[in-house]
Amino acid sequence: MARLLVSIAVLLIIALAVAIGLAYAPDRPVDSLVARWAPPPSTFIEVNGQRIHYRDEGPREDPLPIVLVHGTSASLHTWEGWVAGLKGERRVIRFDLPGFGLTGPSASGDYRADAYARFVLGLLDALKVERFVIAGNSLGGEVAWHTALAAPKRVDRLILVDSAGYAVAPRSAPLGFRIARIPVLNRLAEFLLPRSLVEASVRKVYGDPSRVTPELVDRYYELTLREGNRRALGERFRQMAPGADAARIRELGLPTLILWGGRDTLIPPEAASRFQADIPASQLVMFDDLGHVPHEEDPARTLAAARKFLGLR
Repeated sequence: MARLLVSIAVLLIIALAVAIGLAYAPDRPVDSLVARWAPPPSTFIEVNGQRIHYRDEGPREDPLPIVLVHGTSASLHTWEGWVAGLKGERRVIRFDLPGFGLTGPSASGDYRADAYARFVLGLLDALKVERFVIAGNSLGGEVAWHTALAAPKRVDRLILVDSAGYAVAPRSAPLGFRIARIPVLNRLAEFLLPRSLVEASVRKVYGDPSRVTPELVDRYYELTLREGNRRALGERFRQMAPGADAARIRELGLPTLILWGGRDTLIPPEAASRFQADIPASQLVMFDDLGHVPHEEDPARTLAAARKFLGLR
């Protein structure tokens, strides 16, 4: 019996070692990711001590550029479909927020929405952009409406795509997000990250998981491994205060388009109705078959609604 127990223990140790070996994923230096994820027209700029990965496309004479802001654990690449359909007519600016993509951890360590709004305005100041339209998804939506409140004379129109802002209970959340909220586990996740976990998390935010491709999972996986991003994600969740500024949403008086995925389980569609009720000059378009990132899942349909709102044919 003793020999059997020892044999079982050895097998368990070997199995654990193999599992850890398969899941081991150390941080990757940003320079090792640039060739694949930041080819032209990507560029970098330093603003207030923060090195920022961004893309600025379309006609420079456009007096009202369109600014696109991604959500948690995403990157500027999430807007690829929208940019392809806009850059022939409009100047389009997108970037990786601090803590994500190739921009990496915040230089200030502040991941609150108002700090992100200051970051957006600082970057646009550096690019000499005075007035603009801003669109954002999830965290990016919250950053977008905070930016509109911080600089109301500079923001012409607002587009919220499955935006954060209210203290709502998710019906279901990606496993990666849940781990990032748990002390100790989130520190382990800085070294262990199975690609399958990232794939499951991305599939969770799509209305139709069959649309998730290996290339899409590669992007989320590799950019999560950018040095410092996993620790930054845990810090961002630690600083979160869902709904803390929700009362201020009623101060938004600018024309606003609300786009939402009817199958969003992270920020359920009830939040869309609250935005519509709280923003007087707003309109809501619901996509019943899409999830939390409808702009990425079906860029053609979602962009068509945005183009109509912007007065583009």
